[in-house]
Amino acid sequence: MHILMACDHGAVPLKNTLRDWLRAEHHLEVSDFGVDGPDSVDYPDQAGRLCRALLAGEGERGILLCGTGLGMSMAANRFAGVRAALCHDEHGARMSRRHNDANVLVLGGRTTGEAVARGIVEVWLNEGFEGDRHRRRLEKMDQLMKESES
Repeated sequence: MHILMACDHGAVPLKNTLRDWLRAEHHLEVSDFGVDGPDSVDYPDQAGRLCRALLAGEGERGILLCGTGLGMSMAANRFAGVRAALCHDEHGARMSRRHNDANVLVLGGRTTGEAVARGIVEVWLNEGFEGDRHRRRLEKMDQLMKESES
């Protein structure tokens, strides 16, 4: 699986830790869209880079991080075809995949510890989409987006 990752200045350490762990322990291809330092950047720019790449097929799933995860999740969900889920625990990660087929995981770099983040990512990577009634609900969400654009 090819994972795309990006963060703002509020989550660089956690992004780097997770990126290295995914490469070393899970042997995944990870494309890092940055950032790599503490200088302030705007999270919508980082979310946009990752979401455009994901929708272009450059990766199978994405992980976005900012200080709380709130801004990244709001920005990512502006893109049709992106289902970004801000997760604080493994249960949320599990349900985001099973019921919502989340293709982007969002984490808070200042609110989520490293061990908890690894557990969330582990579950999110390994959980599948149940389909069935959940697919119908995703189609309804897509319809809502289309309605809001007209």
